[in-house]
Amino acid sequence: MSAPALLSLAVVVGAAASAQPPADAGSALPLSLSEAQARARASAPSVEGARALERAAQAEMDVARAARRPQLDLSAAYTRQSHVPELVLALPGAPPRTIFPDLPDNYRGRLGGAFSVYNGGRSAALFSAARAQAAAAGQDVAAAEADLVLETTAAYWALVTARESERVVAESLAAYEAHLADARHRHEAGLVARNEVLAVQVERDRAELTRLRAANAAEVAEADLVRLVGAPPGTRLQPTERLADAAPAPPATAGGATEALVGEALGRRPERVALAQRVAAADARAKAERAAARPQVTVSGGFDYANPNRRILPPSAEWQDSWDVTLGLSWSLFDGGRTGAAARSALARADALRRQAEDLDRRIRLQVTARQLELDAARRAVDVAARNVEAARENGRVAAERHQAGVIPSSERLDAEVLLLRAALDHTEAMAQLRTAQAALDRAVGR
Repeated sequence: MSAPALLSLAVVVGAAASAQPPADAGSALPLSLSEAQARARASAPSVEGARALERAAQAEMDVARAARRPQLDLSAAYTRQSHVPELVLALPGAPPRTIFPDLPDNYRGRLGGAFSVYNGGRSAALFSAARAQAAAAGQDVAAAEADLVLETTAAYWALVTARESERVVAESLAAYEAHLADARHRHEAGLVARNEVLAVQVERDRAELTRLRAANAAEVAEADLVRLVGAPPGTRLQPTERLADAAPAPPATAGGATEALVGEALGRRPERVALAQRVAAADARAKAERAAARPQVTVSGGFDYANPNRRILPPSAEWQDSWDVTLGLSWSLFDGGRTGAAARSALARADALRRQAEDLDRRIRLQVTARQLELDAARRAVDVAARNVEAARENGRVAAERHQAGVIPSSERLDAEVLLLRAALDHTEAMAQLRTAQAALDRAVGR
């Protein structure tokens, strides 16, 4: 194989690290990263489960709101009683008068209502607790979506990386095949020993094993992405974005930049906002428990329409109406310590949630710092890997020329080809790590 041909092939190998293979482009579903994330949000069971819990929390808030409104009840009844002797009162000089007649059929309808005038603020506190829980459930949905976006992003770039790695190795196999053919010709001409042919064959087979592993990794990554985006099993996906496109922002290693990111994360992370809402809900429940020790004032009343109306004497077999209004006051003077114990339990739960919030703040600071450092390291790794590819490409060109001139043995040319393949794969892996590190930092910050 001539040196110019090998040089051209090496350029193709190096460029493959940033080129997207067209795997089954005709039948595959084109998919950008944003499209994958949108499809995942729309179909993920985990997000739908979080949304269902949010709806349940909103319904609980409606229940608490309804408890603060008047309650109306409508009832009706029919009762059949056994016959009883009538009570007849006979006074001198007056006709007999039935005081308690025999009325076996009894009909009654009542429209009643009640309203809590004052309950120590219990209803308002329970509503505040339910509202805070609903807000926390909404933040849980945001956190589930953020986790899903990160998982989808990682799966997307894993598929791109595996296919590009497969492409890099496949291109390098052509170089090994050309070298192997050249070595066989030289062996047949008696210019080299058979061990040089076998050495090239071994490296060619190693590259083939690497290609098979990359192809398998691509199949697994594609199946994972199919699961996340909710596509039918067996769907072929064609990522439309490349690792080299829209590279993340330059690294920010200054402490001030990290502190700014930490501050942003503390204000934006949905988990932290949800925990703060749950702390507020726990405080409101403690307030509601304490309200049980205060006086309770209620107003109730109703309108009765009955046949006979037992509130009107003497009863008669006719429809008659009556009404009533009651102003009630109750005050639990002693309940065995139940109210105090319930309030202490609620306060302890609120304090436990505050401690969790403090621990979460520390974890967020660690996560943001670690993700920022990983992103900076990934950026530097890409630069180093790119320089390695350039050096390996030039080394391969020189080795090929010197081997053709008979200055170096085949083993040195083979070493140069191996180094070029490894450098190209390292560059692909470094670009993938950079993309993943950027997505992880965005998740840690709450973007």
